[in-house]
Amino acid sequence: MNPFEIFAALFGVTSVFLSTRQNVWSWPTSLVNVSMYAVYFFNQKLFALMALQGFFFAISVYGWYEWLFGGAQKTELKVSRTPARLGLVLTVIVLVAWALIWFVLEHHTQDPAPVLDSMFFAVSLVAQYMMARKFFECWPIWVAINCVSVPFFFFQHAYPTMVQYAVFLILAISGWRHWKASLSASS
Repeated sequence: MNPFEIFAALFGVTSVFLSTRQNVWSWPTSLVNVSMYAVYFFNQKLFALMALQGFFFAISVYGWYEWLFGGAQKTELKVSRTPARLGLVLTVIVLVAWALIWFVLEHHTQDPAPVLDSMFFAVSLVAQYMMARKFFECWPIWVAINCVSVPFFFFQHAYPTMVQYAVFLILAISGWRHWKASLSASS
């Protein structure tokens, strides 16, 4: 087992757990996690997942700010629903990004799983943005991503990362429940 991968996974689990509880410390722990996984995915030649960590880093800084000051009058951001028009735009972004990244990976890299790697990038990027804005619908997206990620990392023999994503799946279900309660309480 790779101690670096284990340590990175522990930071990831901590970050997602804190996110489920709407704890702002989820963002700095995410910064550590994504920095470590950028190195890990580079070494695994999973280039879209590696690049995704850079975007996650930027979104983590953005999310940290938004959760603290993104609400009305620069107050704490509250859980809300994704506006329908924005949901449509985000869906189009996912589909276009997935196709473009898949093409690049297929034709210009030695990525061992270009279809899934590009899908992880496109969908996860949008889900992370949605989490930064505290849009409730990020959680079902994370549940779906984690359902695909667990077997993917198993077949990649990335067992600590696979376990991390299995825990992410449980946490995403928990986050879905907790954020739904917050949404209901604020309605």
